[in-house]
Amino acid sequence: MKRPATSDPVRNSAALPIVLDSEVRVRVTPRGGRDAVIGFRAEDGVLLLRVASPPVDGAANRACLSLLAAVLGLKKAQVSLVGGETSREKRFLVSGVTPEELDRRLALLPRTGDESP
Repeated sequence: MKRPATSDPVRNSAALPIVLDSEVRVRVTPRGGRDAVIGFRAEDGVLLLRVASPPVDGAANRACLSLLAAVLGLKKAQVSLVGGETSREKRFLVSGVTPEELDRRLALLPRTGDESP
């Protein structure tokens, strides 16, 4: 008996979404009182985050990763720190979503400095 065409991954590869890793630039304020998203800086598009954890033994990095995953609706395993381990300016790699879907999720977050007079 022949298998249905839907079980052939080569034939159906065009129907699968292309999932790429995307990078998110973040500026973190450790010991910020509570974990929160401040918003995007208008001038450079960096996401501003505040975490309660101190920058000791990677605690702020872990808190930042958890917060970013939560606000994007992702699992923590889908977010990884790729740059800025000891800096306030960090780069996180987001995997498992298309760049368009990531952009849609990021667009839901607040912006700073966008107020019109």
